[in-house]
Amino acid sequence: MQATTLGSEMELDAALLQAAITAALAVLCAFLFHRYRKPYFAWWAGAWGLYLLRVGAISSFLLTSDWAWLYWHQVFTGWTALALLYAALLFSQQVRWRWWYLGMVLFPPVWSYIAIYRLDNFLAAAGPAVLFLSLSTLWTGWVFFRYRRQVASSGATLLTVAFALWGLHHLDYPFLRARGAWAPWGYYIDILLALVVGAGILLLVLDDLRRGLGALSALSGDLQHAGRKQDVVDVLLARPLTLPAVKGSALSLLNGGRARFVRGAGVCTDWVGTEPAGPAALVLGRALETGRPQVSGDWADQRAGGSAAYPYAAVLPLLREDAVIGALVLVGEARDPFTALDDRFLVALGQQVGAALEQADLYSRLQARTVELARLSARMIEQHEEERRRLSRELHDETAQVFSAVKMELGMLREAAAPAPAARLDHVLGLIDTGIRSIRSVTNDLRPSLLDDLGLLPALRSLVADFSERSGIRAGLAAPPSLPPLSKEAELALFRALQEALSNVLRHAGARSVNIGISVSSTGILLEVRDDGRGVPDESAPDRLRLDRHMGLAGMRERISALGGTVRFQGAPGVGASLEVLVPAGPTGTG
Repeated sequence: MQATTLGSEMELDAALLQAAITAALAVLCAFLFHRYRKPYFAWWAGAWGLYLLRVGAISSFLLTSDWAWLYWHQVFTGWTALALLYAALLFSQQVRWRWWYLGMVLFPPVWSYIAIYRLDNFLAAAGPAVLFLSLSTLWTGWVFFRYRRQVASSGATLLTVAFALWGLHHLDYPFLRARGAWAPWGYYIDILLALVVGAGILLLVLDDLRRGLGALSALSGDLQHAGRKQDVVDVLLARPLTLPAVKGSALSLLNGGRARFVRGAGVCTDWVGTEPAGPAALVLGRALETGRPQVSGDWADQRAGGSAAYPYAAVLPLLREDAVIGALVLVGEARDPFTALDDRFLVALGQQVGAALEQADLYSRLQARTVELARLSARMIEQHEEERRRLSRELHDETAQVFSAVKMELGMLREAAAPAPAARLDHVLGLIDTGIRSIRSVTNDLRPSLLDDLGLLPALRSLVADFSERSGIRAGLAAPPSLPPLSKEAELALFRALQEALSNVLRHAGARSVNIGISVSSTGILLEVRDDGRGVPDESAPDRLRLDRHMGLAGMRERISALGGTVRFQGAPGVGASLEVLVPAGPTGTG
């Protein structure tokens, strides 16, 4: 009698420990449900609550020997196994309640009544209940095993092993635990397996957080690097396909109050141009109306004539300045890909995606405006050159001719004039010659005739020689015998660049010599101008920008950039300066 009492006390102590751990697991799952608002966490919390009632029932039976408590112990045991199974199915497949599930729910109370109050044979009474309990637990392990095959999850691996061992452990009940052979070790095995299941649930959450945050962080980084709207949408649709079991993604945007799919990837590629219909329209409508993520367990294929259905669909609203502009729809074969990510995180992601789309729109408009400005700049340069050409022609054809006629008339007067007026006329004729030379110089600067008549290289050589003669600065030109064909715009741009560079050397450099080089490479034609003058301030000097503008580099860069070329100007105080102008010799340069 004393040994029996001692065994009962040990069993009660083990049951009390089991109750404390089970209560902790129930609280943990309840917290997870409160944190993430996912239904399977509520079912896990309910399962551990039923398990706690089971422990309470068996403890009451040990204290009172009342068969009613044994009955409820068997009922709560069966319901606990079913609750764990349903939570696993809900987690992995978003399974919905079916009417025939009620038969499984009714089995534990019905059979427990028959086994305890109607059958005298222990094995006949315990066998079906144990088999039901073991198969339900093994089925739960199989659910997590299938999930593990779809998703590489350490938590699913641990739960597969735990439920497989627990299902096998149930089979020893008729032979060992019911006869007291395992007391209290059977309780400790159940406690250990329950702890392993709790650890597996936590690992599932951590695995989901790691995968979800990894994919969404990568999406965030991709969106930051994507510039055009096309790139942003491609990234937005491609990145979620890396999430477990996600088979397709689609972008739906609001237009005139109606949602329409504008892009798709994976199995959603053919949704473009369609509008959501049926239950999908209701789910998408709720997401667009509330601005909160939605999950559906029955999403039909949105293709015209499509008959496929997906076990889940996650709808993530996209927000721009707190206004919903559309939604990202993910469909798949397993479950919600954002299992352990709360709505606040997903809403923030939606805001980031919306901001990225807005930034892409701005980028596209900026690109279009840049192209327009480049065209306007090219047109202004063209008009500027046309005006220079017109002025050059007028000076050459009209003003210079007038001066020449005046010179001829004065020459005739000079021949008939007395010695005193003749001297004055000689002085006037000299002034006219100076004016004619000045007009010719201006005409040549406005539009070099050599550039039109002989080409780029002769015009550059003439420009260098004329500069050296007028300024007294030694100037040398090193150039190849010929240059690749260039458009008139490119030739004129190179000529103007050298003209501006030599003018800057004369006005600002204080140089004794300047070297000009022209080279041809695979990247284009490079013009280099180097002087040995006083140099320029460094990049950090406050007057550097003002000097660049004063030297006409901004206009030079604008002209060369319009051709797809580059301008590089550098120098340091006391060591001279260098200018490098590169003009492409390909399609851009050849016009």
